[in-house]
Amino acid sequence: MKTTTNRASALAKALGAFALMALPLPAAAGACRTMAFLGTTYTLCPATFGKDDLRLWASAPDGQPILSFGRLNDLLAREGKTIGFAMNAGMFAPDRHPIGLTIVDGKQVTPLVTRAGPGNFGMLPNGVFCVGSTRYAVIESRTYAANPPACRFATQSGPMLVIAGALHPMFRDGSTSLHIRNGVGVSPDGKTAIFAISDEPVNFYDFARLFRDALKMPDALYLDGSISRLAVPALGRQDAGFPMGPIIGTVVDAAGPSQ
Repeated sequence: MKTTTNRASALAKALGAFALMALPLPAAAGACRTMAFLGTTYTLCPATFGKDDLRLWASAPDGQPILSFGRLNDLLAREGKTIGFAMNAGMFAPDRHPIGLTIVDGKQVTPLVTRAGPGNFGMLPNGVFCVGSTRYAVIESRTYAANPPACRFATQSGPMLVIAGALHPMFRDGSTSLHIRNGVGVSPDGKTAIFAISDEPVNFYDFARLFRDALKMPDALYLDGSISRLAVPALGRQDAGFPMGPIIGTVVDAAGPSQ
């Protein structure tokens, strides 16, 4: 029975990979879209360096966490802006303030954490997503500590999903730990970041393979698997759930009044 089950699982994954070949990969820039890979459907939201206004929010102007997409949109409305897409970013404390390196508009809000610890964040290697001066980057945390780059925005999370083309060594094919998960990967030239969220529960191994094998991204970082949420106003999507900590996403001009 176990052999039959394993063969069925292998066949399902092979069919999933075949289905992927029939679907177009996301363009370097443009609207969020869905993709099937290894039997799981994902929503992918690309950002292009120098073109898209990608930001990180650790708190509102009053110093309190933003907590929801609705409140974020209310804050952006003061600038005449709105969300292009947004999702939860890096790790946070019970009060929803960030844990680990957080940089907002070039100012460090919280420091880098390099020690091992409990939970996914402490499953080393973990890493940092950085919006730098010339490119995006996903950088392993201790590598970052040894030679910190200049980041306009940065969020630390963990574990790393893909490190220089290799999957995290603790991931296991066939793991039964399944969650809605989200993360970010960066193209080899650093000009494209793709933010992905699974639309159904998935394990770490298959989620990491999405970035490495389907999206061809040599470095990718896990963001969460407990409160993973996405807002894409153009798709009429605004996931509900627990209050969020840091939020990352793109900003676009708000539509003017109809004529």
